[in-house]
Order: sequence, then C-alpha cells, then structure tokens
Amino acid sequence: MKKIALSILQIVVTVAVLYWVFHDPHKRAQMGVALRTANYFWVAAAIIAYIIVELAAAVRWQILLRVQDIRLPWPRLGSLFLIGMFFNQFLPGGTGGDIIKSYLLLKEVRDKKAGALLAVLFDRLIGLVALVTITSVLVLLRYDWLAQKPDTRAYLYFLVITLGISITALGATFVISGFKLFNHLPEHFPGREKLVEVSAAYHLYAHHWPASLLAFAVSLVAHLSTFTTFLFVAYGFGAHVPLIDFFAVMPVERTISAIPISFAGVGLREHVLQVMLHGLCGVPEAVAVLIGSMSFLVMLLCSAPGGLVYFFYKPSGETRHVKLREMQSEVATLEHEIGARET
Repeated sequence: MKKIALSILQIVVTVAVLYWVFHDPHKRAQMGVALRTANYFWVAAAIIAYIIVELAAAVRWQILLRVQDIRLPWPRLGSLFLIGMFFNQFLPGGTGGDIIKSYLLLKEVRDKKAGALLAVLFDRLIGLVALVTITSVLVLLRYDWLAQKPDTRAYLYFLVITLGISITALGATFVISGFKLFNHLPEHFPGREKLVEVSAAYHLYAHHWPASLLAFAVSLVAHLSTFTTFLFVAYGFGAHVPLIDFFAVMPVERTISAIPISFAGVGLREHVLQVMLHGLCGVPEAVAVLIGSMSFLVMLLCSAPGGLVYFFYKPSGETRHVKLREMQSEVATLEHEIGARET
C-alpha cells in the first residue's frame, strides 16, 4: 500500500508541476523558437560531458571493488555499471539501480558477497560526501548572490537545511562507527542494521585511505561533470551564464530534483531552474525550462544502453531475470548477516 500511495503521489506531483511549467502558450511558443535556433553542437558536448560522469563513476566503483580484492573483467564490470545507471534513472527513488547492481554483483562473486555489498554502499557514501563538499564550497562562495531574490532565497534555505542534515547524518555515522556505539542501540532501533553496515564500510575503507581518497577525487570529477552537462546545454540555448554562477545553482536543482515526490525529478527540475536561472541570471523562463528538460534527456540517452545490456545480461549460474522484489529480499538478507556478524 505504501508503494501504491507513493506512486500515486509521484504521478500527481509530476503531472501538476509539468502543467504548471508548460501550460502557458506564450512560453511554449518561446520554447519552439529556442529549439529551432539552438546550437546542438553544445548538446553534443553535453553528451560527452555526461559520458565522462559515467566513466568517472565506473572508475570509482572499480577502485572500491579492488579494495575488496574483487576483480571482474571489464566487460562484466562495465555491464553491471551500465545496468545500475539505467535503473537509477528509470526506477522511482533513484536507488533501485543499486539494488539490481548489488544483486547481480553478488552472483558474480559468491565467495565475497559481503565485500561486494559494502563496496556498493561505500560507492554511494563517497559520492554523497563529495557532493556535500562541493555544495558547501559553492554556498559559502555565492550565498549572498543566491539569496538576493525572495523565491531563490526560499530554495537556498531549503538547500542549507538539507546540507545541514546531511552533514549531521554523516558526522553521526562517523561517531557511531568510530566508537562502535551501534552496540548500545536497541535491537529493534530503526535503521540499526544499516548503521552497522555503514560502520563496517567505514572501518574497511579507512584502512585503505589512499584508495578512498582517490575515489573521493574521482567523485568530485563526476559531480562537476554533471554540472558541466547542464552548463553545455545552457550554452546550446544561448544562455551564457558565468560558470561559477551556474555551478552555484546546480546543487539546488540536484537536491530538489532528488526528492522522490515526482518521477526522476521530472517537473521539479524544470521549475527549480526556471526560478533560479531566470531570477538570478536573467535567463528567459522558457529557456530555463528547456535547459532542465534537455539535460534530463541527455542523461536518459547516456543511461539507456544499460537497458539493452540488462536484456541480454545473465548472471553467472542464472538462467532467468529475477524480479526486483526477489533481489531486494536477497540483498536485505545479506545486510542482516553483515549486521549480525559485526555485532
């Protein structure tokens, strides 16, 4: 029932925001002109920039897997990564790809299942730490500029609150992990098993800090390349916003579009860029909306090959595709085993 309710909410929010953004016929006419006069050389450059995002993320994952002494052939590793990218884009919530990627990886390394799962978890964590770092720097550099309009100030405050929560949560997990405080939590404490799993990942990768530091650096490249993807699309529509200003807007868009109240951030992305780019940079509203939609199409285009790979991919020892529910169950069982072992 919760999944049904969430899906209904996402449909309602997506349709409502899309109507709000696109209902004005004058704005749609401006979009048509912008599409006809766009420089699609920059859109091609945006595709290359997002391919760099994918390559950086794949290299990061390989670094973290090698810490676990997991060495898959590049075709297998690349296939798993592309499948994860595809489902992260096309499944609601943004983490479904991690479940599928984890499950398929477990089938490839049956003797190192715990290490494989911790590598996927830390891959997500190190990416979050890198994004928090970039966001903190950009907010500090451009706070007054971002806060100059009432509408943009409201989004900035939301970003700052979210950033504070993220930093607090990361700090809490460090403290809990460092002092093994999870042993003092009640057995049925919400999220206890996940905290134990995070703790195990921290301890493992702290002992391999050069690899962790390299993974962090690669994460910075991935996030900045994502921002560059949107920037190149903006250039394609003639919105030549200064790089530092555009990059300062991107954490707001990335944070709000990641909220799972619409499908893959559709509608939210366009609305946020309309408010931020129009209010702060003078970009016409129609163009700002198109920057969001075209950038999302670029990401979908670059992630789509993973769907084809998944269609032909068969895990070692498997003869059929397994339902997502079965994958979730097996991954959850392994997480429970890791939690029991660590405590």
